[in-house]
Amino acid sequence: MKNFAALAGSVVALATPFRDHAVDIGSLAALCERQIICGTAALLACGSTGEASSLSMPEYFEVVRVVVEVSGGRLPVIAGCGGGATEGAIECARLAASAGADALLCAPPPYVKPTQEGIFAHLRAVAHATNLPVMLYDVPGRTGIAIADETVARLFERSLIVAIKDATADLARPPRLRALCGDGLLQMTGDDATAAAYRAMGGAGCISVTANIAPALCAAMHRAWEDDHLARFAELRDLLAELHQALFLESNPIPLKAALAMLRLCEPELRLPLTAASRPTREHLAAALARIARAEDREATHFIASARTRRLSLSMPLGAG
Repeated sequence: MKNFAALAGSVVALATPFRDHAVDIGSLAALCERQIICGTAALLACGSTGEASSLSMPEYFEVVRVVVEVSGGRLPVIAGCGGGATEGAIECARLAASAGADALLCAPPPYVKPTQEGIFAHLRAVAHATNLPVMLYDVPGRTGIAIADETVARLFERSLIVAIKDATADLARPPRLRALCGDGLLQMTGDDATAAAYRAMGGAGCISVTANIAPALCAAMHRAWEDDHLARFAELRDLLAELHQALFLESNPIPLKAALAMLRLCEPELRLPLTAASRPTREHLAAALARIARAEDREATHFIASARTRRLSLSMPLGAG
């Protein structure tokens, strides 16, 4: 990926839609197109939100391939590469590269709880498997092990990673990592609830679950920060807060799939051991969706109109008008 360090704003952690136990390619393509026209900065396929652990290798390849195809170079595509052991992550990395992904997202293997040296060796092996840039994923809630700041700095200094997705919700971390790594390490949060505060602490953006539901509002919030429109930034932060909370009432992506179904964007189908959202969760989601619906439509219309204007200006011959 060219100029990965310049990535900023709202990056969507895509859900993987299923229908009758198979990947729903049509819905996946529509979800991607919706993100592109609503101002999302990049597409992340096959992360934990995308139920990557439930996908077969052929399904994994197909999901990444479809996301790359729909993007058509308009947005960068990041592919999660996980697995219970390093060899599985390497296989995913190679498949993602062959499918046309621009970058990889890599976490330590879940359950096995490697040491810091084991985390370093795992990332080194994945980084050496392809020529794609690697974003480190620190998500101790899923892996059972936290990545030390010193390990992040060591990986960055050895050019094994170029970025981090930090799902620890440690808001003091961006300046700590900047002190160790300088400005060259791209820092993104993986926690929607603290994404606004993370920007204020020096982070570049959020790899977002909420962006599946409100892509235009999430993108607009980050653009407001970048444009120094702080009142608008605060307004959008507060508007999205209820939705952030509702989407994590149960294990992700259980509420997300329910919300996407309410919006008729895909079926609510999940793969075991994930089960359907409870009635209280669905009720909370319905209330949160009602609160943001009109604002999301307005922002989406704005992004679509802006995109059309840009296309028109690019298509006009020099001196026209």
